[in-house]
Amino acid sequence: MKKFNFRKVLDGLTASSPGGSSGGSSGGGSGAGGGSMHPGGTAGAAGTPRDEIQETLTSDYFQICKTVRHGFPYLPTALAFDPVQKILAIGTRTGAIRILGRPGVDCYCQHESGAAVLQLQFLINEGALVSASADDALHLWNLRQKRPAILHSLKFNRERITYCHLPFQSKWLYVGTERGNTHIVNIESFILSGYVIMWNKAIELSTKTHPGPVVHLSDSPRDEGKLLIGYENGTIVFWDLRSKRADLRAYYDEAIHSVAWHHEGKQFMCSHSDGSLTLWNLKSPNRPFQTTIPHGKIQRDGKKPESCKPILKVEYKTCKNSEPFVIFSGGLSYDKACRRPSLTIMHGKAITVLEMDHPIVDFLTLCETPYPNEFQEPYAVVVLLEKDLIVVDLTQSNFPIFENPYPIDIHESPVTCTQYFADCPPDLIPVLYSVGAKHKKQGYSNKEWPVSGGAWNLGAQTYPEIIITGHADGSVKFWDASAITLQMLYKLKTSKVFEKQKVGEGKATAEIVEEDPFAVQMMYWCPESRIFCVAGVSAYVVVYRFSKHEVNTEIASLEVRLQSEVEDIITPEPEIIPSFPDASSQLPSSKSLSGSTNTVTCEGTMKDSIPCLSVKTRPVRMPPGYQAELVIQLVWVDGEPPQQITSLAVNSAYGLVAFGNCNGLAVVDFMQKTVLLSMGTLDLYGSSDPYQRQPRSPRKSRQFAAGLTELSDSPVSLELERCKSPTSDHVNGHCTSPTSQSCSSGKRLSSADVSKANRRGPGRPPFRKAQSAACMEISLPVTTEENRENSFSRSRSSSVSSIDRDSKESITALYFMESFARKNDSAVSSCLWVGTGLGMVLILSLNLPATDDLRLSEPVMVSPSGKILTLKGAVLTFACLDCMGTLTHPPYEVWRDPHSADDGEKTRRRKLVMHSPSSSQDMGDHQFAVICSEKQAKVFSLPSQTCLYVHNITETSFLLRADVVTLCNSVCLACFCANGHIMTLSLPSLRPLLDVNYLPVTDMRIARTFCFTNEGQALYLSSPTEIQRLTYSQEMCDNLQDMLGDLFTPVETPEAQTRGFLKGLFGGSGQAFDREELFGEATAGKASRSLAQHIPGSGGIEGVRGAAGGVIGDLTRARIALDERGQKLGELDERTASMMASAEAFSKHAHEVMLKYKDKKWYQF
Repeated sequence: MKKFNFRKVLDGLTASSPGGSSGGSSGGGSGAGGGSMHPGGTAGAAGTPRDEIQETLTSDYFQICKTVRHGFPYLPTALAFDPVQKILAIGTRTGAIRILGRPGVDCYCQHESGAAVLQLQFLINEGALVSASADDALHLWNLRQKRPAILHSLKFNRERITYCHLPFQSKWLYVGTERGNTHIVNIESFILSGYVIMWNKAIELSTKTHPGPVVHLSDSPRDEGKLLIGYENGTIVFWDLRSKRADLRAYYDEAIHSVAWHHEGKQFMCSHSDGSLTLWNLKSPNRPFQTTIPHGKIQRDGKKPESCKPILKVEYKTCKNSEPFVIFSGGLSYDKACRRPSLTIMHGKAITVLEMDHPIVDFLTLCETPYPNEFQEPYAVVVLLEKDLIVVDLTQSNFPIFENPYPIDIHESPVTCTQYFADCPPDLIPVLYSVGAKHKKQGYSNKEWPVSGGAWNLGAQTYPEIIITGHADGSVKFWDASAITLQMLYKLKTSKVFEKQKVGEGKATAEIVEEDPFAVQMMYWCPESRIFCVAGVSAYVVVYRFSKHEVNTEIASLEVRLQSEVEDIITPEPEIIPSFPDASSQLPSSKSLSGSTNTVTCEGTMKDSIPCLSVKTRPVRMPPGYQAELVIQLVWVDGEPPQQITSLAVNSAYGLVAFGNCNGLAVVDFMQKTVLLSMGTLDLYGSSDPYQRQPRSPRKSRQFAAGLTELSDSPVSLELERCKSPTSDHVNGHCTSPTSQSCSSGKRLSSADVSKANRRGPGRPPFRKAQSAACMEISLPVTTEENRENSFSRSRSSSVSSIDRDSKESITALYFMESFARKNDSAVSSCLWVGTGLGMVLILSLNLPATDDLRLSEPVMVSPSGKILTLKGAVLTFACLDCMGTLTHPPYEVWRDPHSADDGEKTRRRKLVMHSPSSSQDMGDHQFAVICSEKQAKVFSLPSQTCLYVHNITETSFLLRADVVTLCNSVCLACFCANGHIMTLSLPSLRPLLDVNYLPVTDMRIARTFCFTNEGQALYLSSPTEIQRLTYSQEMCDNLQDMLGDLFTPVETPEAQTRGFLKGLFGGSGQAFDREELFGEATAGKASRSLAQHIPGSGGIEGVRGAAGGVIGDLTRARIALDERGQKLGELDERTASMMASAEAFSKHAHEVMLKYKDKKWYQF
């Protein structure tokens, strides 16, 4: 990383005045209370070099835009495929469309209305897509640009859209409605034609009932001038578009769900609500010539088979050299209630049922030809499930599935936390992939993934990026996120270090969460040393080392007691606090809780010194990859469960791991496997405690705690809950609790009555990372987890009122660093910085053995330095800058394989990188400590501990995430606020550089998973199944077009098969069908203006210009379009010429026949 330049003394005089760097407030909406300022009287304190650092970052370096979305489309509703371009589109219930091609080609677009997508139709090989949404609007999307945009919209006012059909190479879209009418839309102008097929004209006049909504529309493969209309009640109408009348009508006594043609256009198949398939012949429409119930049991007495579940969709695809395929979803027998959703493939006499893990939303059969009147030759089936996308290979008899190249299994288990690392060591990705590749599944199809459209290249961004996701089942996934793609590298199962819980054992053991006891709550990764650490929801920490060798070894474990022995209440104004004897008398302390893990259990025994889970005691086989080095578990103390971990830090050079919760702090030496420190937060202060705290008698506190249930109805407990510290239930990637219990009680209940109300829904994380009740604009208690997750408010009590009432102080941030521990230090030493929920910052001094040889034998000493720094709000993050303003990284140990066989004694020595610059006199001078809380940021000069800069980031809201990141060889502080603002501040002067109201925090998922990383990148979980990445770098926004994939690539439409002369003459309609003449305004007239409203789209010329990359792109595309047009005209000329030649030949033969028989009498023939 480049150093900052020294600013010349004279140049810096004006800019470095106390008011010169204030920068005003941090902008609208963020509630900033003021800009950066320099406290008076400290300008020259400790020789602080305020004027030496030239900050290179300005607001011109920053811009926010979304880059790419990964994962499975949330709540899918519709599916479409372009068989020529080979791209796939998926619509969702939230109005989103995901378009997928070859790996790297993945595009997300969103309807502004947010209405659910009902249906999608590609304009095949035209680079366009039509979407029909639940607000009865049609939209035309332009896919010839990297970010698709809407060209036209058509909003129906009086009728509801139920089905759309666009024939191949047609510009007229058929639209069926709920009233049973069929309208026709011109795709080019998006104007409604005056030609309408009214339901009462389509059905027989003698029919007395309405046929129901249109559920199917398709033109005959044999004759484009005939339209097949399927109505819900079982009526089928074959409509002649030219003569405007019904050629035939068919009736069936079961509701129709879908219709499929045989490619010759003489037969069609319907699927029905009783699980039956009917096959109809156009020559005899009175009844189906074949009716089958594929999964119905055949009755012994010859009666009709019993009815089954509805067949929601059927596809009928023909093959030239084998029997046709009939593929359908649903239709299973009712007596198999536990059977999973299935797709049935009938090929000849063979029936194959493919069971799915999730309900089927839609499926499509992929065929070799886009022409409906040719042998279809199906080769694959794309099946869209509620939570998965699979493609089945039809060319092999066992129907294997294709290996999916997209990262759609992010949500395999609900994501509970995320980490994002940009510009990490380049050797990590191949190493992680090599250990992860050994776990690949077998049995996939050996063919190429069939969705192979679009084009993608690496672009200019080449640095490696890794995303880590923690999950509810205890698994951790490492993803290669380089160049805005996402590919799974390696999966680690953290639950494997524990014994499996037997069914029904939960109440008897010391579990503190009923569901997902292994859920990953926090992660800490050091990419350089490859040390990885996980904190789980059941109050444990696991330290992992990376090895390329398999080992068989026992897992070392430690147990830590971390409990505040004395309940303390902070009392700046004692008269405000209600007396606790009164409070406890009002609480339902005698309430009986069945199965409760409260102070006294059913058996009357008190839990003490037992962990929540059992670590495996036998030797465990550990495959190459991350291998557990040490498991640390917090234990029950006097019947009180351990509180969940709220902060975590590891340092490989020191060999230490530190973690804290709302009771205190623990520091563990994972090299010697000993506990160095286990101390309540109050004890850390010693005599320096800034608050007066009144101890209570243990008896009263115990009584009070036992009575305070999880969100009790008592008004006193509500008041206490409402006034908790904003971070005792912390959102900032730290503390979480299964049901947001009060930290003052220290209780977690697994009682039946409480757990039922709080049981999470499907796919929800097992715990809620909430702010306290103080930030909830709802009356407690909340009864359902869904309400808890979605009722996120921006209002909060101030930190002062939180301090007034809170009884426990969480450890919210930890940071190992080479720093100045005390004011009079002349050199840096090993330190642990500790931040608390009340904005206190403590520095612990670490005394490590002098030489590496003594590291495993000599003890490490941890001692508080006695100095306390203060901020408003809970501390979120620390960072250290050297005297030149460069970010200094914590020291680390260079990775070496702990189980490598060829290591000699020399190579076994630890190689430490302490990040000492070559000019040691500069390093010994001073450094800057950057500390950010949820309300403000401060920069201190060390060792003087003078506050140089302070910036009040927000008064009315609070920060959810803050990270010190590098950008353009410089450094800045990036913040995400609960009111949706993303802000960046310069370092060290804390000038506001960016403040954008980007993303309102609509649910806790965003708060829990948002994280920044280097090079201007960030991410969050936009839905339970999708990761949204964004950038706040102007440079990346400028280069984004080059990095995105192209959805449309010029591909020649395959030629139709040549049809013989006689087949063309007798096999179909003799005259060509001119839709323009029939549906155009000249013939059909104009449609009623009140029926639908045309809305011009935003994706016109501007969008095309932006996406194409300038004039050259425009010219290229224009040339391609001209080439395509010329090619089509050429094809038309050739066809016309061949037709003329055929006609002349026919005329010549006819004339010769006439001359031959002209003069012959009738008896001479």
